[in-house]
Amino acid sequence: MKTVRGSLHLIPVPLGESALRATLSPSAVQAALALEYFIVENEKSARHFLKVIDYPRPLREVRIEKFDKESDRDCASALLQPVLDGRSAGVLSEAGAPAIADPGALLVSAAHGMGIRVVPHSGPTSMMLALMAAGFNGQRFAFNGYLPVAKQDCRRAISDHERQSRAQDSTQIFIETPYRNDALMQAFAETCDASTRLCIAADLTLETEWICSRTIAEWRTHRKSIGRRPCVFLLYAR
Repeated sequence: MKTVRGSLHLIPVPLGESALRATLSPSAVQAALALEYFIVENEKSARHFLKVIDYPRPLREVRIEKFDKESDRDCASALLQPVLDGRSAGVLSEAGAPAIADPGALLVSAAHGMGIRVVPHSGPTSMMLALMAAGFNGQRFAFNGYLPVAKQDCRRAISDHERQSRAQDSTQIFIETPYRNDALMQAFAETCDASTRLCIAADLTLETEWICSRTIAEWRTHRKSIGRRPCVFLLYAR
């Protein structure tokens, strides 16, 4: 008798210690509660998430496997073998939605190649929340991840993205390691044209959420320390 394949559930997790019901869809929570196999970016944060949603089984009885930025396609194929054998699995990022600015994308690609059904669930995605709140072009945008760390390379990349934004009428989206937030803010202020608009969205979905959209000229006048907190930067040049 042929074994029915399991499914790969992509389950978003909160962006921080926020109210679960305000940020996750019921289907995401229900799917997580029903699964006994998880493929995760970070084991510690995954176990915390399962405890917070009142996962009904002892965690020592749950299979939790790590898949992070160091993992490759061979690892993905091995971790998906139980799904081929009929055991559904859940993918958990360290924060937000799996496979978006997240190593889970390789896992999802491998699942498609193996003929495994992929089931995405609704939940918080910082880039999309920031784009919604920025007031910039939401029909044409690009997520660029991290900018270069080296000062001159960073400014050169900012100039290139600013030109692209102006030429294509597109919003350019970036993230940064929290301890470099203020340095990146300074790089935007020193590099971009005065009329270019920059939105900074920090601590999205949390009680300390702060979102501000201004021209570069206004940012130069009203500079604010962002501090070390999760942040999304959006650039829009007209």
